[in-house]
Amino acid sequence: MQSNVYIGIDLGTSSVKLLAVRTDGSIAAAETRSYAVSYPAPGYSEQAPEDWWTAVCEGLKALTAKLDQPVGGVAVGGQMHGLVVLDETDAVIRPCILWNDGRTAEETAWLNTEVGRETLVRETGNIAFAGFTAPKLLWMKKHEPENFARIRKIMLPKDYITYRLSGAFVTEYSDAAGTLLLNVKEKRWSDVMCSLCGVDADRLPALRESADAVGAVTPEAAAATGLPAGVPVAAGAGDNAAAAVGTGTVHGGDCNLSIGTSGTLFIAADSYPAGIDPAVHTFCHANGAFHVMGCILSAASCNSWFAGEVLRETDFAAMQAKIPADLPGNNDVYFLPYLTGERSPINDTAARGTFIGLRPDTGREHMLLAVMEGVAFAIRDTLETVRNAGLSVAKTSVTGGGARSGLWLQIFADVLNMPLEKPATEEGPGYGAAILAMTAAGVFGSVNAGADAFRQVRETVYPDPARAALYEARYRAFCRIYPALKPVFAQLYG
Repeated sequence: MQSNVYIGIDLGTSSVKLLAVRTDGSIAAAETRSYAVSYPAPGYSEQAPEDWWTAVCEGLKALTAKLDQPVGGVAVGGQMHGLVVLDETDAVIRPCILWNDGRTAEETAWLNTEVGRETLVRETGNIAFAGFTAPKLLWMKKHEPENFARIRKIMLPKDYITYRLSGAFVTEYSDAAGTLLLNVKEKRWSDVMCSLCGVDADRLPALRESADAVGAVTPEAAAATGLPAGVPVAAGAGDNAAAAVGTGTVHGGDCNLSIGTSGTLFIAADSYPAGIDPAVHTFCHANGAFHVMGCILSAASCNSWFAGEVLRETDFAAMQAKIPADLPGNNDVYFLPYLTGERSPINDTAARGTFIGLRPDTGREHMLLAVMEGVAFAIRDTLETVRNAGLSVAKTSVTGGGARSGLWLQIFADVLNMPLEKPATEEGPGYGAAILAMTAAGVFGSVNAGADAFRQVRETVYPDPARAALYEARYRAFCRIYPALKPVFAQLYG
């Protein structure tokens, strides 16, 4: 009997990546399709959901044409927090407001101060961040009341694709946890938060576990995508939870560092982690348990910005090769990587990217290294917050485009002062989504079993003790820069 392949879809910010994965964990085929991000005003970030669907359809047609095995299931992992709203005819009302959109500073402040952090943490396990979905609903209610009144369905980005594939109006807990509408501990929509945002419960999708089969590919979707009608569709997961499944980050204390457009530190928890500083997020995991996560809004995008927009260079590896071997740990230039404001743990939409310590003899190598170090220091901020809460993290897996840089990995290992493990398969959320599709189809008895079956370490990067000591001192200096500039940022950009 011919075995099936399972398709995982990674709906990212700049592109959708589609993987067909065999039941032994190997990749049968892959496709990528890009789409645009719109910036209609300073701090705004939007996309057209129809562009996602077009890209998914084109990618699936090309992917399925490569396959010589039947498709046994599909699941979507995708960018979190985006606000997708449909009217009574299922038409998209307005472009999706993305996770890195910063327009909701006023709404976020109202939630954190007027509603109050105590209420938010009690009802959701988290405080408000500008990228979350609930502040976006409040913004839309105030600034686009006619559009707000038309809302009949509220979705997250990956759930829009699931809806187009299967007709199932559902979400799952890992993605719903980032809306600020879900009671994370009790795994239910919060009546209090829905009331505050003016949202009727019937406008929200049904809640399921990530590996639940929620529907099947409809005849209409089959014609558009090349998938056979009737193929099971699993609920999927938010991109970080899906990526964690793909790297085997599913047991309590497991950690994954993702260096992508944004940067995240993801720590799995077997039970609800009470007492965590709400400066980082307490969310549901795709395996039915929980996780703690810190997210910085600009990670590898800082490197791309400095190299591409400032220096007009495209060969990142060649640029990094020119950094003197004795400069890491001894650089006297610092960089705050807050190009689009910042989320964890400072939660400041007014923060901006900043160089400190420039001199007449500062060269591009000093500044490029400062950018790479600044991102690592910002991730260290989250690690410190988690450790202060008593969670033990001894090592981490590492994924994302930034993980291709050997220099950057060594910087991260030294700044975090712990080993970094590179998975044998670095396919991100799409790989984890394929595991969820397999679990939904019964290939694995649980998400953890699937994650464990596919987990393999290709390489481990260890910290250099001498350089880690240098970076410890530099990190302490870095920690003093943002507090000193915070009132300046507020005055200039608040």
